Amino acid sequence: MKILVGISGASGSIYGIRLIEELAKSKNEVHLIVSEDAKKIIKHETNYNYDNLKKKINSSYRNNDMFAAPASGSFKMDAMVIVPCSMKTLSAIANGYGDTLISRSASCFLKEERKLIIVLRETPLDLPGIKNMLAAKEAGATIMPAMPGFYHKPKKIEELVDFVVGKIMDQLRIEHNLFKRWK
Repeated sequence: MKILVGISGASGSIYGIRLIEELAKSKNEVHLIVSEDAKKIIKHETNYNYDNLKKKINSSYRNNDMFAAPASGSFKMDAMVIVPCSMKTLSAIANGYGDTLISRSASCFLKEERKLIIVLRETPLDLPGIKNMLAAKEAGATIMPAMPGFYHKPKKIEELVDFVVGKIMDQLRIEHNLFKRWK
């Protein structure tokens, strides 16, 4: 598969990093857009930096480059995952405001009826956020709040992260062994 990953400026950048690691292992073609705020959050929350991520992907784009390939619906890709997705980015997508490459690319995925997965990490939710989730869902996006399960009895934070990443991989129909499934 050819997958575009967007990492926007919300806490939880580890979800995007782990997804990229798993997609790279499963031999998918991975394209990446990281917002400027996300680069700062990655540095603050993790031991990764943006340059390390670039080694695991096929192509990367600047979030302000509206001439980049993903800004056009004619650039063929199979799926897009925005993880984590900030409420600002969700609002832009839900309201058709493609002011960044991440939100413009998401609009292209919606108009071309391709798989778009939005992984939110915000809590609690305000009414505008809930309405924006509804609008994005009605437009065709899959809404996935980063809510780990506990039935697999996780012992470490990494197992909670892997549960959410595994659920994203399930939506992409990519096999994985990131968590023990319910039987």
